[in-house]
Amino acid sequence: MSRFAEVIVLARDAEEVMEPLTRRNPDREWHQCFTRVDDSVFAGTGTGSRECYMWVVQFVRHNWRGLLAHLEALPWPDPHSVQVLVHDEEDDCFGLWMLYDGKLTEVPLPRTTRVRDPQVSVTGMLGRTDRG
Repeated sequence: MSRFAEVIVLARDAEEVMEPLTRRNPDREWHQCFTRVDDSVFAGTGTGSRECYMWVVQFVRHNWRGLLAHLEALPWPDPHSVQVLVHDEEDDCFGLWMLYDGKLTEVPLPRTTRVRDPQVSVTGMLGRTDRG
């Protein structure tokens, strides 16, 4: 079953923590790798600083089921800065997860509702309730 999902991780001072996820690892459940996005993307300079706060990945199948638990277990240098945005193929918008008390927890977004269906999506389908 082909299915697209995009994941964005935002976290301060997390270059060392995220670096292993930018390389292939046959021991992981998922095979895609995160891509580091540095501040040169925003400045348009082509040369970024050493600091990076964003990593992106696109999954093409349901093979990323263990990702959120894996991210939750990482030794984040600034856990309060960790934000994970997930947009599955059927979602109306990105969902937001943040670390609370060491657990990666979805943050309820106004005017949205999530329907859980493991056959269709890893995280369920996030829909806007204010759509006409």
